[in-house]
Amino acid sequence: MSILSSVGRIAARYSAARARYCSERALLSLPIELRKDIGWPQIVVDAQNSRRIAISLSEAR
Repeated sequence: MSILSSVGRIAARYSAARARYCSERALLSLPIELRKDIGWPQIVVDAQNSRRIAISLSEAR
């Protein structure tokens, strides 16, 4: 495993997390009624008081 492959993996992981974060922010900015219409999962507050998206197994199918 070379340093370049490690840096590439870290960059890819960061890029995916950033895209996920931006998408989540865009969806969270929509009104609640619209989020319900498109079937966006409910939002819960976890132990660290940060918002997380809760997806149950029944909703994921």
